[in-house]
Amino acid sequence: MAKKVVASLQKGAGKSYSKVIKMVKSEKTGAYKFIEEIIPNDSVTDYFKGK
Repeated sequence: MAKKVVASLQKGAGKSYSKVIKMVKSEKTGAYKFIEEIIPNDSVTDYFKGK
């Protein structure tokens, strides 16, 4: 499934977007979960800073 998303982002207007994966630790259980989003390239650094 991820291959389809990445392939579609490489064509046309999709080049201005990035798929980001962020690892977040649950405070309740201590387990890690992964959050995947597609965001504009300009806001990638802000996304990982937590803004």
